[in-house]
Amino acid sequence: MMQLNWGGKIILGLLGMLVGGPIGLGIGVLIGHMLDKGAAQVQNVRPQQAEVQKALFDTVFSIMGHLAKADGRVSEDEIAQARAVMDRMKLNEEQRAEAIALFNRGKEADFPLDATVAEFASTVKHRKQLILVLLEVLLQVALADGEIHEAEEEILVRVAEGLGVPRAQFQQILNMLLAQAQFSGAGGAYRGGQSSAGPSRPSLGQAYKVLGVSESASNQEIKKAYRKLMSEHHPDKLAAKGVPDEMIRMATEKTAEISKAYDMIKDNRGFK
Repeated sequence: MMQLNWGGKIILGLLGMLVGGPIGLGIGVLIGHMLDKGAAQVQNVRPQQAEVQKALFDTVFSIMGHLAKADGRVSEDEIAQARAVMDRMKLNEEQRAEAIALFNRGKEADFPLDATVAEFASTVKHRKQLILVLLEVLLQVALADGEIHEAEEEILVRVAEGLGVPRAQFQQILNMLLAQAQFSGAGGAYRGGQSSAGPSRPSLGQAYKVLGVSESASNQEIKKAYRKLMSEHHPDKLAAKGVPDEMIRMATEKTAEISKAYDMIKDNRGFK
């Protein structure tokens, strides 16, 4: 038999009766019922959030290992790159050991990439923000050496397609991350059908790409794009969606480049 939670109903019901008699009692019970219902929903959300966090962590590091093995061998640079990601995420010893095990699993020849992506998609249940976080982290990892190799791009496209992200949107995310990398002085060549210059001073053209808008965009469109990007990467919103703190640190690093690009465009156009 289901046990009902009467805590909120009793407390607010008694308070309502003291203030407004029988009518106050009824109103208090109704409000208490709503609070109890809300509390029950919060309790149900917590295990779901833990499940989402684990799914995101597991998927990122296993696919990271798969990306490293994409060209047939894992180089010392790629191992150093994986360690750098763990450092940026400030993983503790236990988390680091788990991340290494997942990375090694991803390197195995029989790693089920499509099944891993499908399981992640099922867990996050089409939460767009979580899907974008996963793609952005993987793209940042692939871009850590300044370029995306064809084999890496093929894997990333499969991941995006498995998550229901159209190729055009995937390309837009990639272009924005490339621009952000160049803005921070880490840009490089991209072999997947598009080339970009090596490290250089940020340009106005790159600033527009960081925001994902064209140079012909209106001031209002630029403001809207900026606010959308900053909102999508706000730590509180990412945490509410179930993104682990370790990944929030990495996923929000780009906000400095977004703000810098926006300021450059504002200065050039002369708007506030």
